[in-house]
Amino acid sequence: MIAPGTPTGEVERIVDELRRAQDGDPWHGSPVRDVLAGVSAAAAARRPIPEAHTIWEIVLHMTAWRREVTRRLRTGVADVPADGDWQSADATGEEEWQAAIAALAAAHAELVQATAALPASRLDQTLGDRRDRAAGTGVSYYVMLHGIAQHDAYHAGQIVLLRKGGPR
Repeated sequence: MIAPGTPTGEVERIVDELRRAQDGDPWHGSPVRDVLAGVSAAAAARRPIPEAHTIWEIVLHMTAWRREVTRRLRTGVADVPADGDWQSADATGEEEWQAAIAALAAAHAELVQATAALPASRLDQTLGDRRDRAAGTGVSYYVMLHGIAQHDAYHAGQIVLLRKGGPR
């Protein structure tokens, strides 16, 4: 028996998964919104592991990929993120940090909207001519959408670990 309120169509279930990962109750742990709550600009810019990305860089990366997946849904063309895969976080002020968090939330809202508008018949269509793991091509829309949710869960876990590495 399906619980009341459970999405029934595949696109609706994917939208539910994306929403849970950002600001709902994901099975894997805290949603991205909660993971970032209370992180200051100084903590976001801190690099506690010399070869690792900062929290700020991870947020910019997540934003870039959410935007790219949204663009792919709307155009049917796979490419690399317009802002690049990994950007440097050159700014360090609280205002810029809050703008980065707001941009991530806006990119998420656009992704959810574009996903909700996707006809279920397109879920099995392949995006891109060949499989390229780094570019996320050569997979179905279904795999790509689950992949962006997995991508965000992975990076949320990194942020949690980086938060433990220094002051908030």
